[in-house]
Amino acid sequence: MTIQPVKPATRTEPHPLLKLALELGPLLVFFFANSRGEWLAATFPLLADLGDPIFIATGLFMIATAVSLIASWLMLRTVPMMPLISGVVVFVFGALTLYLQNETFIKMKPTIVNTMFGTILLGGLFFGKSLLGYVFDAAFRLDAEGWRKLTLRWGVFFFFLAVLNEVVWRSFSTDFWVAFKVWGTMPITIAFTMAQMPLIMRHSLEAKEKAARKALEKPTEG
Repeated sequence: MTIQPVKPATRTEPHPLLKLALELGPLLVFFFANSRGEWLAATFPLLADLGDPIFIATGLFMIATAVSLIASWLMLRTVPMMPLISGVVVFVFGALTLYLQNETFIKMKPTIVNTMFGTILLGGLFFGKSLLGYVFDAAFRLDAEGWRKLTLRWGVFFFFLAVLNEVVWRSFSTDFWVAFKVWGTMPITIAFTMAQMPLIMRHSLEAKEKAARKALEKPTEG
């Protein structure tokens, strides 16, 4: 089956540090609010009505996520698909967490999001479509084989993250789960991303086009 890469239209790529700040910011707010929940409740009595620190963290996480999405639109004039879908799940499961006073819902959020993306990517491959460029709003261009391999790897990795989240939140305390969500899952994801660079370089269309131009410019030896 031929894999057809699906990518968004080419546009100016925002600075990587800006993207990182927009995506990591809400997680840091979540971690800080959970670790300093009692202080926040004492300092801002309105937050005390939300309940325990995890519920205060959930409420602030929802607000920070909304701010991040709005800032992305105002500064970049776009909201990438992955943060958008993740944000929708945050709002739904965060609201259930606060309304029912049950932290299980916010703990399941990463499982739901990662399973969703894994299903989208592997399901797309099953139907001959590589949707990775659309999901990640990727700026790079790869050949069809590169998209297929990269999509397969990320699809499996998303399912790995879903299983990992289930193991952590069901086996450890809430505080440990929150800390692992920020200081465990993020480094694992960055390490996995960096490990894909050799594959990206091998299948990069830009690299192949550059090599072809150099070959054409090389003077013919007599």
